[in-house]
Amino acid sequence: MTKLNAEDATQLPIPTDDDVLERVAVLLEGAIRRQLWTLYLDEHDVQLPLIIPTAGYPHRPDEPTPEGTAAELLANRIAEIVHTAGAAAVVIAWERPGSPESTSADRGWARAFADACRERGVAVRAQLIVHDDGVRWFAPDDYL
Repeated sequence: MTKLNAEDATQLPIPTDDDVLERVAVLLEGAIRRQLWTLYLDEHDVQLPLIIPTAGYPHRPDEPTPEGTAAELLANRIAEIVHTAGAAAVVIAWERPGSPESTSADRGWARAFADACRERGVAVRAQLIVHDDGVRWFAPDDYL
C-alpha cells in the first residue's frame, strides 16, 4: 500500500501484525521529532477516523504528575479517548529521531505505558518505533 486516503483507512481492517506495521509506515514515513501517535481500532480491527499526535511527552515515564506518573497520566487520557470513541484497542507509535534500535528510554516508556494501560483495561494492539528510516515493531521482550 503506497497511498491511503481517510475513507480507505476507515474501511480496510488491519488484523495482522504486518498490516499494522504497513498502516503506520504509510501514515508516518519516518521520524521528524519526538512525539507519540495514537491510532484507534474498532472491534473488527478497522481504524477509527482518529489519529492523535502528542508532542513533548516527558522523557521519563516515572516523572511525577498530579495524576500519578507520566505513563499513568498518558494512559488515563488514552483510556478516556478509547471510551469516548468506542474503540476496542489502540496502536501506539513512538516517534523519535535516531536509529531503529530501541533504547533503554524507549523500552522504559513502552513497558510503563503497557502496564498503565493494562491496569485501566485499555487493549494495546501494538507499540512501534518511528525512526529516521521508517517504522519497526518493539520486540515483545522490550515491554512485556
